Amino acid sequence: MLFLLFELDGERYALDAREIAHVLPLAPVRAFPGTPAYIAGVIDHEGAPVPVVDLSMLALGRPARALMSTRLVLVYDHDGTAGSPGSSEPPRSRRLALLLECATRTQSIAPERFAEGGIATPEARWLGPVARDESGFVQWVKVAQLLDARVRALLFPDPPTWQGAP
Repeated sequence: MLFLLFELDGERYALDAREIAHVLPLAPVRAFPGTPAYIAGVIDHEGAPVPVVDLSMLALGRPARALMSTRLVLVYDHDGTAGSPGSSEPPRSRRLALLLECATRTQSIAPERFAEGGIATPEARWLGPVARDESGFVQWVKVAQLLDARVRALLFPDPPTWQGAP
């Protein structure tokens, strides 16, 4: 499988390339008050607002640095309710932008090389298994686990809060 690698304070992490819609250069993000600190705001992509999650803020408690290697990575956020077993609704997919440092390399890693790290991370359920290569460990980030139901409802209200406004 192909992964996009990025770093959080020198540690390597990986996103499944199949979950990525686009990799964009760093661009201005409009702040959005009233959201958790790791929600950097929104960007305009192809005429539509896309929420931005600052993974450095989420994981480390500090904003992502504006480096030459910092990217906005548009991923598919699949609604966890529709399309679930027993549901007649197809899964809904919305775009979410991830603000990532050192996101400039891809690497093929066989899925079977990943194993559980032996540490439970209920507060960071998006952290998946780890694999080891010649450069050390790389940890798989599970996009579907990034947002809990409360934050998903803030970012993707259903129906949108602006509809029906006077």
